[in-house]
Amino acid sequence: MPEKTFTMQYALLVHLTAAVIWIGGMFFAYLCLRPAAAQLLEPPTRLSLWSTTLSRFFPWVWGAVVALPVTGLWMVAQMGGFGAVGVYVHIKLTLGIVMILIYLYVFFLPYRRLRQALAGGDVPAAGAQLNRIRILVGTNLAIGLLILVTVRLLRGA
Repeated sequence: MPEKTFTMQYALLVHLTAAVIWIGGMFFAYLCLRPAAAQLLEPPTRLSLWSTTLSRFFPWVWGAVVALPVTGLWMVAQMGGFGAVGVYVHIKLTLGIVMILIYLYVFFLPYRRLRQALAGGDVPAAGAQLNRIRILVGTNLAIGLLILVTVRLLRGA
């Protein structure tokens, strides 16, 4: 296998793995863990669960936030630049940037405020921050799924 083909396949593997981790993690958290936690746990325990869960998930998201644009832009460069790729790549990049910006906002504002509120024993404030995170994770999940649909429909693969 020529080196360029191997490195493209490796970049694609890293790219797809990062996307699966991020989008799959949001899917699980939003559609499985959130309803179960709401049904079974009282607010203080539920908020602690979420804070701990996010503290374990966010390092993986940071990896995806780095890996996705690096591998994506590298693959675009290998294909001849943005003029040589399909419109779906431009859409993916634009939506990916939006997802990254939403994640950065979540990490640096509501998530930090959630942790501070929990440390201070302010359950209502922590709940308000978790609700902000819930809305934004739902938005990012929808965008991530839209990217998958866009690639499938516009790329025709």
